Amino acid sequence: MKVKIWFSETRPQFLLLSVVLIFLGTSIAWYEGSLSLSLALLAFAGLLLLHISVNTLNDYFDYRSGIDLEVKRTPFTGGSGILPAGLLAPTSVYRFGILCFLFAIPIGIYFLIRTGLPLLPILIVAAICVLFYTTHLARWQVGEITAGLGMGTLPVLGAYLVQSGAYSPQVLVAAIPPGILVYNLLLLNEFPDVEADKKAGRRNLPIGLGKGKAAKIYSGLTIAVYIWIIAAVAARFMPPFALLGLLTIPLALGAIRGALSYEQETKLLPALGANVFVVLATPALLAIGYIVGNIL
Repeated sequence: MKVKIWFSETRPQFLLLSVVLIFLGTSIAWYEGSLSLSLALLAFAGLLLLHISVNTLNDYFDYRSGIDLEVKRTPFTGGSGILPAGLLAPTSVYRFGILCFLFAIPIGIYFLIRTGLPLLPILIVAAICVLFYTTHLARWQVGEITAGLGMGTLPVLGAYLVQSGAYSPQVLVAAIPPGILVYNLLLLNEFPDVEADKKAGRRNLPIGLGKGKAAKIYSGLTIAVYIWIIAAVAARFMPPFALLGLLTIPLALGAIRGALSYEQETKLLPALGANVFVVLATPALLAIGYIVGNIL
């Protein structure tokens, strides 16, 4: 029973994102002739540890600030619910988050020695995102950007870099859509928690600009992802089969409609679910596009 509680505390429904990001970075590396499954798995282990760390630390600090006592939880927002329910001790959750971060450090050091200084900015940003997201970054109105970089663009670049040894223009272009999508993941997930976040001193786009303007930003960025993919294929920065990423457009349009109807909970909640699927499926389809392109 305790194992199941700890598993829920990691918020496993969002950990799939780590799988998808490493998958995309590795697929691009293979497409360009630099595949190493052992390095890809080690990169995944490091990213997963950091992802679990930021999830559990976020849960701890949101509980301490009172946010998780105020929010109305959904399957996608409001934290794990473990601490408000008294199922785990807050100090245990905090220590677990720090421990996961510490376990990731040797992996980062190994890759830094192996790959060199090009990896250092990614590692520094990753550490800042994990340790200071909830306590500082989410209060300085840069939480969405932090999420987009730390759990979108940079993991794709890192997974590619540790296998290839250098960046390429192609991977820089391909890492942009995941960054935008994860930015949007946090942005839309902030809508139900605006009042609780405001009481706790957070500053984010829905609070700073209002939900109406934030919904328009979300919609514009979602559309921009697909325009980016089409343009990248047209410019030959992505293989033609990367257009598989466009298959999520119908769900993305549904998420946009729900976001623009944010005042209606019956429309916003399905939009949250559709958005999560778009965030996970679009990079996965891009990765499959690289694999098919390499095979054919």
